[in-house]
Amino acid sequence: MDADGDWRLRGQEDFLLGAELVLKRYRAYREDWEHDHCAFCWAKFMDPDFSPEHKRWVGEHPDVLTEGYATTASHPQGADYFWVCPTCFEDFRDRFGWHLSDTS
Repeated sequence: MDADGDWRLRGQEDFLLGAELVLKRYRAYREDWEHDHCAFCWAKFMDPDFSPEHKRWVGEHPDVLTEGYATTASHPQGADYFWVCPTCFEDFRDRFGWHLSDTS
């Protein structure tokens, strides 16, 4: 646990400090990578258009996110590699010095 006592903080400074993020709809990263998790709270992101099963799952689980903040191509790991849910974005945006991009 981080010194601040927030269970969500686990060294993300190493890869998200000062990152450029963009608010966008989640899309499957590739065929064998069809969901992601928030880099902080582990909320699940899924692409409901990936398959009929995914669409049904998202419809049955309102806690599954279909939109959030993703890294851009300027990140060393590339666009859409890390995702941050809206709640964690608001909670940590100042601490991490994130820059919002208006392009995806």
